[in-house]
Amino acid sequence: MRRRLISLLLLFALSAAAMAAQSGPRGVLLALAKNDRTLSVVDPATLHVLARYPSGPDPHEVIASSDGKLAFISNYGFGQYRTISVIDLASHKTLPPIDLGVLSGPHGLFFAGGKLYFTAEVNKVIGRYDPTARKIDWLLGTGQNRTHMIFVSPGLDRIYTSNVSSGTVSLIEETMLRPGGPPPSPSHGAGPPPGAARPDWNETVLPAGPGSEGFDVSPDGRELWVASAGAGVITVIDLRERKVAQTLNADVRGANRLKFTPDGKLVFVSSLQNGNVTVMDVAARRPIKRIPVGHGAGGILMEPGGARAFVACSPDNSIAVIDLKTLAVVGRIDVGKNPDGLAWAVSR
Repeated sequence: MRRRLISLLLLFALSAAAMAAQSGPRGVLLALAKNDRTLSVVDPATLHVLARYPSGPDPHEVIASSDGKLAFISNYGFGQYRTISVIDLASHKTLPPIDLGVLSGPHGLFFAGGKLYFTAEVNKVIGRYDPTARKIDWLLGTGQNRTHMIFVSPGLDRIYTSNVSSGTVSLIEETMLRPGGPPPSPSHGAGPPPGAARPDWNETVLPAGPGSEGFDVSPDGRELWVASAGAGVITVIDLRERKVAQTLNADVRGANRLKFTPDGKLVFVSSLQNGNVTVMDVAARRPIKRIPVGHGAGGILMEPGGARAFVACSPDNSIAVIDLKTLAVVGRIDVGKNPDGLAWAVSR
């Protein structure tokens, strides 16, 4: 009897653990439809749209907060607009947009350290917005034309951008500056003593080909790959050496986005000029397959578990679902007209 009771208790404990694992963070797919000006929330298991929200004018990129409660959408307009839309995913409502003031053409978005990083193309800057304080608390100029996409390292000390019209990539790294001079007047508040170090930023600008836009950082953090829409090449940047390591003739003219698979073995490149997604073998440094998805493709998003990729087929008004093992399209999602920006939101 006692042995049976112990077995039942053990079975109950294992079942409880399994249920706890299944009730962990749950992710949903966020997808923009530019022509409809909407954000769709999609169940990745069923591929059904769960909800739709107005996104503001000309939505291009979307990102979720780390807790999955908020979605931020850049209202781009090629410099016409100065707002970032905000959707409260937890309360199912649209919040007042973020007014960027004099900053025009917000596009690339990245959420890190509890704050929203963004690009403003017209002003050639990157900025940071604090959702708690509800204000922009930091700006930095790039000096490059059409600073477009942005990546922020987990340590918040490295920021990478692609600059479309300049055909460059900016490697922006935090450093420490040791200024001289007297301390500030007491009337202006306490400040660092003379000679005290303060944070500063260094920028390394590297050539990446005309129309360089879509890029990604390898999962191990050692390389940055960026695709040139004009030249059809992929530039591989060694992030430790801060230099171009290789230029790959991938034949991806019209390249729009580039993403590593979670295991770092493959790179997907979309193109708005043809109906293929080019798959690159990272180790071999060459294309291994071109997956037909429609008449053109924009945004790419990898499923965190590494099973599927989602590709916005903008001209075809659908999102293609690609199996990462078979490298074949296994499904379609209808989120509206001219889909583009994609993101993953995980409730925590």
